[in-house]
Amino acid sequence: MNEGLRRASAHLLVADLDNPELDEPTVHHVRRVLRVGDGEAITLTDGAGGWRSAAFVEGRVEPDGEVRVEPAVDAPLTLAVAAPKGERAEWLVQKCTEAGVDRIVWLAAERSVVRWDGERAARHLARLRRIASEAALQSRRVWLPTIEGPVPAADVLPTAVVAEPGGRPVASDDTTIAIGPEGGWSEAEVKLARDQVSLGPNILRVETAAVAAATLMVDRRHGSVAS
Repeated sequence: MNEGLRRASAHLLVADLDNPELDEPTVHHVRRVLRVGDGEAITLTDGAGGWRSAAFVEGRVEPDGEVRVEPAVDAPLTLAVAAPKGERAEWLVQKCTEAGVDRIVWLAAERSVVRWDGERAARHLARLRRIASEAALQSRRVWLPTIEGPVPAADVLPTAVVAEPGGRPVASDDTTIAIGPEGGWSEAEVKLARDQVSLGPNILRVETAAVAAATLMVDRRHGSVAS
C-alpha cells in the first residue's frame, strides 16, 4: 500500500477526482467522527482505481498532487456465499472487504435457509454495498468490491472450488471459493464444483468460513503463503 494512503487521516469517496466536493454528511463525519482537523492530510478515491492526496481545510478538500490510478487485477478474487441469517451477512461483507476480496456473489443453494427475492433482495444489496464501501474506505482501498446476486449456486459452482472438510489446500489459482449454507452443500452441488478445498480442521459458520477463504485467497495472490 502507498505510504500516502496508509498515513492519511481519512480516505474519502468522491464522484470526481479532478473537482472533488464533499457533501454535508461527509463533512460532519470527517469533523465529528474521524476528528480530522483543518490542514490534515487526507486521500480521495473514485472507487474505480483512481485516487489522490489532498488536505481537509474548513470543510473543503484542497487537492495536492496528481491523480494516480491503480490498475484492476487480472483475476478478481470472488467469494460466492449462501447468505447467513440476520446481521451476519453484514459482518461478512465488512470483514471480507477489509481482507481484500474483489467480489461477493450471494448464492441460492439447495439447502439455503435465507432466500432474498425481488424488493427484499434489492434492499439487502443496497445496504450491503454501503457497508462494503465504508469498509473499503476504512481499509484504504481504491477499488470498491462488487456485491452481486442472489444467483442459483448451480450457475457458479462449475467455475468455483467449494469449501469442504477434507479438501485440498487453497492454491494461487483458486480465485473463486464457494461457501455453502449452514446445512452444507448437497451431493449434487459438490459434484458440480471444479474442486474442493479445505479451510482448516474445524466446521465453521458461514461468515467465519468466508473470512478464512478471503484471507487465504489474498495471501496466495500476494505470495505470502506457499501454494
